[in-house]
Amino acid sequence: MINYIQRGKDLHSLDLALGFGEVYLPEVLARKYINGAVQTGWQYVFPSQQRSRDDPRTGTERRYQVLLSGLQKAVRKAARDAGMDKRVTVHTLGHFFATHLLEKNGINIRVLQELLGHADVKNTEIYTHVMKKDIDTVGNPLELLYSR
Repeated sequence: MINYIQRGKDLHSLDLALGFGEVYLPEVLARKYINGAVQTGWQYVFPSQQRSRDDPRTGTERRYQVLLSGLQKAVRKAARDAGMDKRVTVHTLGHFFATHLLEKNGINIRVLQELLGHADVKNTEIYTHVMKKDIDTVGNPLELLYSR
């Protein structure tokens, strides 16, 4: 992932040097963050290989994020190149991300819901299955109290 982030930063630097490097920001954000459109933090993690003209009236040329189909192809290729026999998809990465945040970082379920973009927390709760093993190791709290 770090390599992708660095590649995105390098591509952004190149675009800036060529007079581009501006992402689209909704009008409200563009007013609030005056230079946000050219700042690295607003750039896409998975940028498209080509820039495109998004507004024929102004001729503005921008780089957008890679299409989901392109990202899926890249994930499948990376899994094959790594010698993985299992089917790996973008969804698999999202599932791993959510599981890791819950299991290793103990992230709040509502925060995870926001990160995953779920409208309903019930969709996020499917990831709490990883926490069951932790619950099983706790034991009876009364036994803990009386064992002292």
